[in-house]
Amino acid sequence: MPNERQRQVSLKKSRMIASWERRPPIIPVAILIIVVVAAIFAPLIASYPPKIGKLADKLMPPAWIDGGSITHPLGTDQLGRDILSRVIYGARISLLVAVLAIFFAGTIGTTIGVVSGYVGGYIDAFFMRLTDVAFSIPLMLLAIILVAAIGPSLNNLILVITLLLWPYYARQVRGETLSIKERDFIALARVAGLSNLHIMWRHIFPNVTPTVLVLATLHSAFVILLEASLSFLGVGIPPPTPAWGLMIGDGRMYLTTAWWIILWPGLAVILTVLSINLLGDWLRDWLDPKLRQV
Repeated sequence: MPNERQRQVSLKKSRMIASWERRPPIIPVAILIIVVVAAIFAPLIASYPPKIGKLADKLMPPAWIDGGSITHPLGTDQLGRDILSRVIYGARISLLVAVLAIFFAGTIGTTIGVVSGYVGGYIDAFFMRLTDVAFSIPLMLLAIILVAAIGPSLNNLILVITLLLWPYYARQVRGETLSIKERDFIALARVAGLSNLHIMWRHIFPNVTPTVLVLATLHSAFVILLEASLSFLGVGIPPPTPAWGLMIGDGRMYLTTAWWIILWPGLAVILTVLSINLLGDWLRDWLDPKLRQV
């Protein structure tokens, strides 16, 4: 009896731990909710216009430091612009670039991956050699060259990131499709006389959707970091648009005298990217049926 009782207690504890691990990470989700709310309602939350400042208020420190003011709680930059307002509007730019670039890259890459994996032959060989070429070129170098060639702007940045990311979706989805098309329900669909287009849309695409969602979540952090890096180098979002990377680039000259110009956008990038990565890891485990069974 004692052994049986201990086994039941141990089983109960294991179920409680498994139930707890299946819950989404609370702190990363809370941070992402704050970032999303700030991006959507930026005009209502921000107290000052993000592109306009007063030179009389330039380089004002945060409110809790001598010389600071509660009217600018996080301080001002070299042009007297409120940093809190610019960080809030910067969330809108980062999320807009991430959502649009990943949507277009995911759509193009998933379509190519499903068609390439299911049809095979010359179509598969062509697209896979194209992805091999894309993987052989460093992403950051290619992004800098493309943006510099067509000019820095929000639309061009989204276009460049889309061109850089679609091969990742195509390669991953193509591998999933090669496995799925050999299963029995695909053979039954062919016997039933369903067209290839119908099979790809109704039977293969729903089965690769979890993989695409996880990849999109993890790529969101990568896109935000890439956008910030390109803006920092001056080939991303053009000034005076408030972008986190651009704010860091503008403040690097004042690192020793006005450290708050870099601190807050840098902290926003770190927290957002880290939260997305943690959420992506949890989502990957939660969508994996093998891990859920364990």
